[in-house]
Amino acid sequence: MLELDLQRASDAEAPSEAAFAQWCALALRQRSADSELTIRLVDEAEARELNRTYRHKDYATNVLSFPADVPEGPGGVPLLDIPLLGDLVICVQVVTREAAEQGKSLDAHWAHLVIHGCLHLLGYDHIDEDEALEMEHLEQQLLAELGHPDPYADEE
Repeated sequence: MLELDLQRASDAEAPSEAAFAQWCALALRQRSADSELTIRLVDEAEARELNRTYRHKDYATNVLSFPADVPEGPGGVPLLDIPLLGDLVICVQVVTREAAEQGKSLDAHWAHLVIHGCLHLLGYDHIDEDEALEMEHLEQQLLAELGHPDPYADEE
């Protein structure tokens, strides 16, 4: 079961809670346990401040992922069996601007960024090339299931 806390800290237009829940459920379906996460929709000022504080980059970014800090025991096994995955912070204006600049549908770009953020909460990353390819491949598969084109097609 998915428990989604959607926080709208921006007045800008954004998708429905049902759309966010659909995208999260798709990205998290590989997880057999219950999943709990928060998505906070913010304006550029808050996105910039969070990006500066946590990533030391002074600009508003599209999505920030904050995995839950669950204490671990030996071998990296969580000491607590809780469904909390973490938080996603998404800047509405940046998502809207990027979709227009990249010639992508707004719905497809939102779906991509939510799926991308959820995969980060599951531990996927794109720092190393092999991991990036694995993450991108999974994103491509999930977005194709929604009928959206490959978000990386123009980068090749």
